[in-house]
Amino acid sequence: MPSARRGITVKGVSSNDDDWKPRIGRIPVLAPSPAVDGGRWPAKAFAGEVVPFEATAFREGHDLIGVMLLLTDPTGAVTRHPLTLTQPGDDRWRTTVRLDAPGTWRYRIRAYADLLTTWQHDAAIKVAAGVDVELMYRIGSDLLAKASRERSRPAAERRTLAEIGAALADAGGDAAARLALIDDPRLGQIARVRPLAGPDSLSKPLEIRVERQLAGVGSWYEFFPRSEGAVRSADGSWTSGTFRTAAKRLPAIAAMGFDVVYLPPIHPIGRTGRKGPNNTLNAGPLDPGSPWAIGAAEGGHDAIHPDLGDTKDFRLFLGRAKQAGLEVALDLALQASPDHPWVTEHPEWFTTLPDGTIAYAENPPKKYQDIYPVNFDNDPAGIRAEVLRIVRHWIDAGIRIFRVDNPHTKPLDFWEWLIHTVGRDHPDVVFLAEAFTRPAILHTLAKVGFQQSYTYFTWRNTKEELEEFLDSLANETADFLRPNLFVNTPDILTEYLQFGGPPAFWIRAAIAATAAPTWGVYSGFELFESVARDGAEEYIDNEKFEYRPRDWAAAEREGRSLAQGLGLLNHIRRRHPALCQLRNLVLHSSDDDAVLVYSKHLDAEVSETGAADTIIVVANVDPHSVRETIVHLDLEALGLAPESRFTVEELVTGAVWEWGADNYVRLDAFGEPVHILHVKEEPR
Repeated sequence: MPSARRGITVKGVSSNDDDWKPRIGRIPVLAPSPAVDGGRWPAKAFAGEVVPFEATAFREGHDLIGVMLLLTDPTGAVTRHPLTLTQPGDDRWRTTVRLDAPGTWRYRIRAYADLLTTWQHDAAIKVAAGVDVELMYRIGSDLLAKASRERSRPAAERRTLAEIGAALADAGGDAAARLALIDDPRLGQIARVRPLAGPDSLSKPLEIRVERQLAGVGSWYEFFPRSEGAVRSADGSWTSGTFRTAAKRLPAIAAMGFDVVYLPPIHPIGRTGRKGPNNTLNAGPLDPGSPWAIGAAEGGHDAIHPDLGDTKDFRLFLGRAKQAGLEVALDLALQASPDHPWVTEHPEWFTTLPDGTIAYAENPPKKYQDIYPVNFDNDPAGIRAEVLRIVRHWIDAGIRIFRVDNPHTKPLDFWEWLIHTVGRDHPDVVFLAEAFTRPAILHTLAKVGFQQSYTYFTWRNTKEELEEFLDSLANETADFLRPNLFVNTPDILTEYLQFGGPPAFWIRAAIAATAAPTWGVYSGFELFESVARDGAEEYIDNEKFEYRPRDWAAAEREGRSLAQGLGLLNHIRRRHPALCQLRNLVLHSSDDDAVLVYSKHLDAEVSETGAADTIIVVANVDPHSVRETIVHLDLEALGLAPESRFTVEELVTGAVWEWGADNYVRLDAFGEPVHILHVKEEPR
């Protein structure tokens, strides 16, 4: 009796239609990118980012294929972009597209039997050899005639195809003219967008979430409002700076070319367990405490520390920032001091130990006796509702950027929910993850939604370390991770800065500002502050625990300031769109193990200005030496032909040189440790 289920049996192996489907198409399309974990999460891009699209595609035999990107923008409009085989033999195809509009983009990769190119290839060989000449012309004529009848093609295109097809079929026509028709450029122009295709396959749909430009491009400056304008009396007591005194610092920050001002927590600070100077446990009555010990009788995460002012003062600060062209980022630290209202109103949100006390935060060997961590497994619905309320409160106040403290110590599904929920109503909100943690967690935080992340850049200082680090950012994690290359933080003063002197500060700033579209500094970096607490990689007299007003004007007068240098770096970034891209970084080589070489190139076809832009960075990463070496450039990566000679301008000093593939450099750590070179002329 015949089975009710149809199946295929080959040598005793049965496969039923009901429980088996092929996993590969007629023309295989594999590993499309950008993709995050095979499409589990959308890939990331920012408005104006040039995104590479790739796929592996091939077919059996010798017939040729074509590969096309079908790209749908947030409005639903579809554009087609041909992919190019990147290297013979690897079957990897690639194109780049500039994504300008924020929103959700979708794409599929189509691979198809390229009937036109296959015929052109075979006909060119056979006709030249006198083999099957009329047969090849007949095949081409029939192919074009069939395409000319496709109603989906524009009328002018159909006429051109019919005209060339008829000429190919004319055996009495001029032989040379007939031969030239095989590679008639009009055919290539037609097939570029509407190919003459045979069997094809489509990849599964994939998404790219494109966010506003500041989500991926920007220069950040961190400072403590309480230190700006703080005054110490003769008896040792302090009067805190306020939002109004801090606002006076904003024009100088804007003059250095920064885009974002990041404020540590501005909330009331608890007194129980308050830390004294340098993280000691003996805080005096005049010590201000750590801003991250959030919550006191005056309120919690939705309140403003009364020493800084009130809501009106905060609005004034935001208004002054906007006038200066700056956007304000606020710290989001989901923890509480023992005096936070949460502790009495929601004790279930914390971890109670067997002795009845609440567990304070620890990161062995560090202890945070002034902070209670939130236990997200206790009343998760209540905690989520409260955090969402707080974030919406500050959004309503005018904040659109949040720097999130220690997100890796909170559940990742919580962050995925929060960022999605906030983004649904406020797609312009940006979350920066302070994720100094293991790579798997750092990467997954980015995948679940964080628009930016701190990285281990501060601890990558040798040429070898930086090459591995920068290559990974540009080529391995760029689909989901946007690095913010802060050169220092209140918690991080590396040995490189402690002992490298002013050259180390310039080297680190120059690399951060040119290697990634987003970078940042913590206040005091421009004054070369470099004294660390004994046995620690953090500042002595740390601003986290005390007021630290600085005399910026005196530092400028006395030549102890890097402010003009930081301003020059940000000016260079704004003038050169190649530096506002992440995925275009290419490493080059030098003969010296301390001389790092990389470039950023932007093709004219994808540049917003319509002009190509190329920057070459050559950095002596040893801040104690003079280095002389030869740098070796991959000219094709710069958009130049091999053996080209071209002009470069050093953007810091204005010097101009003629360069080629191999070039001598001298980098003096105490003079010019870094070259930032702009390729000015096309190859000769």
